[in-house]
Amino acid sequence: MNIYAVIILTTIILSFLLDAIADFLNIRNLKTELPEEFRDTYDSETYTKSQNYLKVKTKFGYVSTIFSLAVMLIFWFSGGFPFVNNLIIQISENNIIRGITFIGVLIVANSIISLPFSIYSTFVIEEKFGFNKTTVKTFILDILKSLGLGIVLGIPILAGILYVLEFTGEYAWLYGWLGLTIVSLIIQFIAPRWLMPIFNKFTPLEEGELRTALTEFISKVKYSLKNVFVIDGSRRSSKSNAFFTGFGKYKRIALFDTLIKNHTVNEIVAILAHEIGHYKKKHILYGMIIGFVHNGIIFYLLSIFLGNKGLFEAFYMKEFPIYAGLIFFGMLYSPIETILSVLMNILSRKNEFEADRFAAENTEGGEYLISALKKLSKDNLSNLTPHPFYVFLNYSHPTVFERIIQIREAPTYR
Repeated sequence: MNIYAVIILTTIILSFLLDAIADFLNIRNLKTELPEEFRDTYDSETYTKSQNYLKVKTKFGYVSTIFSLAVMLIFWFSGGFPFVNNLIIQISENNIIRGITFIGVLIVANSIISLPFSIYSTFVIEEKFGFNKTTVKTFILDILKSLGLGIVLGIPILAGILYVLEFTGEYAWLYGWLGLTIVSLIIQFIAPRWLMPIFNKFTPLEEGELRTALTEFISKVKYSLKNVFVIDGSRRSSKSNAFFTGFGKYKRIALFDTLIKNHTVNEIVAILAHEIGHYKKKHILYGMIIGFVHNGIIFYLLSIFLGNKGLFEAFYMKEFPIYAGLIFFGMLYSPIETILSVLMNILSRKNEFEADRFAAENTEGGEYLISALKKLSKDNLSNLTPHPFYVFLNYSHPTVFERIIQIREAPTYR
């Protein structure tokens, strides 16, 4: 076992232990008594249900993670990567075709292994706690649609990356970075209109009190948004959500039908205000820029390690194809990615506070946003008392209680 294998294996084990410790602390931090702040929204039965939901999901997460980790390590140390590669090289002499096939086989194999866990999570756990609305037909169609998108979009993008890395020489990392950036921007444009509707039905919000209130608010804050859509989220789950997607004249907001059903007009306006706050504070723009810079760093580091024989030898490879190097570099890069994800979560939580503040300043001082957050936490059976270490590692949003405190401390709160 060479130094690269030691680094990767150590990282995998430490990451698993870190997550396990965070999960353990999170469960230990559960409080028997319902927090005073939420007694106007929760009852004792719902609060207990939310705690049981967390326990079941955490235990299930342990099982699925341990199984996946065991399969991956067995595959690695039994020579699985060179075995697959030896099969692939007999198919074609073209390295791009080999690369697409090699990576495709690994993705499909991983999907098959994770499928039973996905089925159990959807049709047992989510069903048990009253969330699941997904039919077997919808579940299967989602898999087929995802596969279709992977073929139509994923294969050309992967082929382009492999071509650039294989044939464009010293500045391949730069060409690859620029190419992926352009493709990402194009997808940002086409996703709201062409890709997302493949999975869900987007219907323009009908005329009425809610549409009028949202339109008036959008005009009040001088925000450009042509339409608000209702997404049929209830086809898959009873959980509520809302999100923005796209940018420029192609941006749109989607409100889950479950959100509209369970919230008042003023609460939905507050939720919209929060999302608009992200745009007004330029969080979306800065996030995209950070993402593009991040991709550039990855491509540059990839160019350094892609020809490193030691990295390939760590996985028992006697040949050194670029397509296999992509997978191996991803595993070597994982500790950096973990650190970056924690830093990005810190930034994201800061942005959420700022968006909350914007919403509070523009919607009756923030009380409607507070009631909306409480209802969302109840509808989704959120953990009201997560452990700080778990939040530090995993939360892209502050806890509901922290958000409520921040809103009430704002000068405009009333």
